[in-house]
Amino acid sequence: MKRTLSLKGLDLTSHVESHYSTETGKWSAPKIVASPYLKFHGLSPGLNYGQQCYDGLKACRTADNQILLFRPNEHANRMHHSTSTVSIPKIPEEHFLACINLVVAANSTFVPPPHESNALLYVRPVAFGSGPQLALTSPSQFTFAVFILPGSAYHGVTAHDALVCEGFDRTTPLGVGKAKVGGNYAPVMKYSDQAYREGFSLLLHLDSLTHTEIDEFSASGFLGVKAGDMPTLIVPSSRNILPSVVKSLGWKVEKRAVKFDEVPFLDEVMAVGTATLLLPIKSITRRSMGEKILFNEGKPEAGPCCETLRKAIDDILRGRAQGPEGWSVAVKEV
Repeated sequence: MKRTLSLKGLDLTSHVESHYSTETGKWSAPKIVASPYLKFHGLSPGLNYGQQCYDGLKACRTADNQILLFRPNEHANRMHHSTSTVSIPKIPEEHFLACINLVVAANSTFVPPPHESNALLYVRPVAFGSGPQLALTSPSQFTFAVFILPGSAYHGVTAHDALVCEGFDRTTPLGVGKAKVGGNYAPVMKYSDQAYREGFSLLLHLDSLTHTEIDEFSASGFLGVKAGDMPTLIVPSSRNILPSVVKSLGWKVEKRAVKFDEVPFLDEVMAVGTATLLLPIKSITRRSMGEKILFNEGKPEAGPCCETLRKAIDDILRGRAQGPEGWSVAVKEV
């Protein structure tokens, strides 16, 4: 099972930094730092109290050697939601986009060639409180940095086994589950590492209130499909992007809560995310119920609906097809 991205050669990459000071009340102009390492105070709330957030984007090279960013404006909006959750000053959309463009342009040699299937450049923006402050209040200095990682889909492209996470709730109804903050993910590592040792690539989380509804996979969203002459995509998250693609294929879309009891009646299940892309799930195990639910007969390859969706998204990513407005943004030379 593959679930790591190679870090080989990353000491050769550069990153972008921008700093915010309460004295100026604004973010500094982005600068390229010829190193993948950060320097900040050891007593910063970002390090001590988890005052940090992140996001993730994709960049792909097209056949005519353009580099396209995938939906950067939407990621700017999501980053704004996350920063506001942990009291980090707003990163204006135009500043966010300028930093993303700069880091990709400066590291363009790391963007894989278009003929490499499933290859991409992963872009990781991160913001945190970086000034010294041990009191439980925001510091006077913040850092916004953007890193890159060339690679391919995080889990590969074959079908994987998932395990329902029981005995631990990742989020709470009035918590910060919808924000991309590190505190939502670090506690899961204990359970995902154990699941991985037992042969499961992904953990599936249920709602923390009743444990009867699908929440999401640990690092990706949940998608269900009912096959037929006109397949139906069932999406529990309103933030999911796929309905726009699905409608162009003539499929039906249902945006609603998904009961776990419905899962055995789905023909295909997929995980969708920036690093995972679109990952087929061949089984979901829930040990407390003694259940192991198979999809696509438990075959190691993707089902037909997953293949159709994957191709549609990949064509947009690599400039072979036109997506909705704002989905593909060309990187400008700097």
